[in-house]
Amino acid sequence: MLKIDELDIKILQLLQENAKYTIKEISSHLHLTPTPVFERIKKLEAEGIITGYEAQLNRKKLGKNLLVYCQVVLESHHQDKIKTFEKDVLQFSEILECHHIAGNYDYMMKILVDNMDNYQDFIKNKLASLENIGKVQSSFVMSEIKSDNKIPLDSEKSSPNL
Repeated sequence: MLKIDELDIKILQLLQENAKYTIKEISSHLHLTPTPVFERIKKLEAEGIITGYEAQLNRKKLGKNLLVYCQVVLESHHQDKIKTFEKDVLQFSEILECHHIAGNYDYMMKILVDNMDNYQDFIKNKLASLENIGKVQSSFVMSEIKSDNKIPLDSEKSSPNL
């Protein structure tokens, strides 16, 4: 496992802040030359700490007005049924996230659609078409208070790899 130091953490924080920062801009923030910054970023990518770069989009400006958290209980918990369910949900672009969870439900999904009619269509014609669905519970987001995909990185408490 790669050992990361405070400089790596600063680079990661900058990239989470703005993935479009150039090597030169990051170097400037850190008062370093571009070469060591470039090498560190490549090392972080090679080790799988940086897994990709993506743009953050305004969902409402794209007509995606209904955000839903959907909890699912499976009828059967046989390993093959679980694997089939997990493979099947990957085909639905409406599902932004799917997590296998502990508690009263088996899975928690974050679903994004245009409106309630689209969600009803998704439930009736897509999710319900999967075998092994026992129960579905939906919670509709009324307003987003905080939505952030940044992983907190504190150089003082830092990762156990320091």
